[in-house]
Amino acid sequence: MPGIPADLDRLAVRGLSVLARAVDRLPASAALRLAGGERVVDGQCLDAHLAVLLATQERLATPAEERTPQQRRVDIARSSALAAGPLIPVGPVRDLVLPGPAGTIRARHVRPPGGGEGRPLVVFLHGGGWVCGDLDTHEQPTRLIAAHADVHVLSIDYRRAPEHPFPAAVDDAVAAYRWAREYAADLGADPGHVALAGDSAGGNLAAVVSQTAVDSGEPVPSAQLLIYPGADTSRAYPSKALFGEGYFLTRAAMDWYLDTYAGGADRRDPRLSPIHAADKSGLPPTVVTTAGFDPLRDEGEAYSAALRDAGVPVVLRRASSLVHGYFSMTGIHQASRDRAVGDVAAFAALLP
Repeated sequence: MPGIPADLDRLAVRGLSVLARAVDRLPASAALRLAGGERVVDGQCLDAHLAVLLATQERLATPAEERTPQQRRVDIARSSALAAGPLIPVGPVRDLVLPGPAGTIRARHVRPPGGGEGRPLVVFLHGGGWVCGDLDTHEQPTRLIAAHADVHVLSIDYRRAPEHPFPAAVDDAVAAYRWAREYAADLGADPGHVALAGDSAGGNLAAVVSQTAVDSGEPVPSAQLLIYPGADTSRAYPSKALFGEGYFLTRAAMDWYLDTYAGGADRRDPRLSPIHAADKSGLPPTVVTTAGFDPLRDEGEAYSAALRDAGVPVVLRRASSLVHGYFSMTGIHQASRDRAVGDVAAFAALLP
């Protein structure tokens, strides 16, 4: 979910959370009236409750490009806490420190309810434009995956730009995946079934880690869940123009995040744009999720098609009425929660 300005006090943020939950309980007809009627774009109708939340967010949000990276991180932390709701019950949660290519990497191990002895391990890479996001902003999504797929989740706090530009995040993500394969049994998980998941920029990183495993001849992930992933930074797809304003994630914000992370790097580098990998065969069974009103929609679906063309088993799930970030809005929006649970169920079906 986009950032709520950090200068709003905690009481105001709590009030916004209460307001969002109240809106979500309204009948759809009442929400439509508040939103000023249906919003139909590209043959899709925006969820009425989301339309009301959009109108509220537009009055509060400061464009990402007008905030420093540090301010933006605080904004995202506030909005994530607002949108998450009460934490989903899981098994024991433990913070870890992993060895990385440039020091240590913070991580968080989430066990599923019941402990999950011998269950698969999912390495989760958070979103946030490679600049924002951390273990706390994405704890609820990791808990959702652990609880509804009955898996262990290892959430990775990779290095972020601008302090650590591309390819630092890639290097940390690859190192974390390799560590997970080696030490899965020590976490109580099945070392023979290590999967990947990530949302947005994290989905981009998960795709790159999978490609790296194939290219290097390492064990390939059992499966991957790519949640509205960034797949091609080299060109603007139609959805970027259609939904680049007014749907939480803006075109200007996307450009700002990419420039902050990648600078002058070649946008066709497969480590930035996994769709440009020369050979996509051999990648693991994949669930790709997209949102109908998301600037990233078309590139995620293009990557899904490219995997299918390469013979990779793919399940594409488009949430046609939702927006980018719905996987993190499960505490304030029932339709997002239902959709996220469905996404996880599709992913779990690929796991033993």
